[in-house]
Amino acid sequence: MELFPPDPSSGRKRARIEIIPLIDVIFFLLATFVLFTLSLNKIQSLPVSVPAVQTSAPPFPDDTAVVLQISEHGTAYWNHELITLADLPGRLLAYKTGTPNPHLLLAGDNHASFGDTVAALDEVRRAGLTQVAVETTDRSTGR
Repeated sequence: MELFPPDPSSGRKRARIEIIPLIDVIFFLLATFVLFTLSLNKIQSLPVSVPAVQTSAPPFPDDTAVVLQISEHGTAYWNHELITLADLPGRLLAYKTGTPNPHLLLAGDNHASFGDTVAALDEVRRAGLTQVAVETTDRSTGR
């Protein structure tokens, strides 16, 4: 039994198209095209000069700056004095009205939550303090 029997009307064998060699040729052309286009791309970069590390000076030179350290579970430290975040608006308003040039350093400890820190920043903004620094170094609780 033949795979393709002859056509009885013409007396010839039918032609057949082999697809496997065609797939091999297509994959070869595709791989050649990909490798060729990758070799055309020039990787361009910009030179970046990174500044040298320096020890930072205190953000506020005078002694009237308040250190507000956010801690865990809704607590904070106002110049090393333990307070709750509910006490913060009153302290901020009293500090702003009692100090001619109020400065605030906002810090956090290892146990501070992000939500409490954002809430404290919102209270600072509502109180109208404009000179605020955020400390990014690691600090232990209450220091």
